[in-house]
Amino acid sequence: MQLGEADPKGLVRESYRIEGITVGECRSIFLDWALSLRGGTDEPEAVRALLAAYGLEAPEHPMTAILTEALAAPAVPVRRGGRARRLASRDAG
Repeated sequence: MQLGEADPKGLVRESYRIEGITVGECRSIFLDWALSLRGGTDEPEAVRALLAAYGLEAPEHPMTAILTEALAAPAVPVRRGGRARRLASRDAG
């Protein structure tokens, strides 16, 4: 993936240039970045391209941490309520 496609507005590139940027600010920039991607863009591939372009040279930068987190698989939600749970509770008691 081309870097221009992975970071169409240059938001991530600019975040690496901001001295003293915080994790919170990087999260905000990441959200703006994600919303600016064109439809059909493979987000994980774009994140990997950004990490290769910027993260390798700045492993301690807060944006590197945010991008790395973005590649982690989300936790699978466990449903804890609903009709089946209520019926099971009623039958058990």
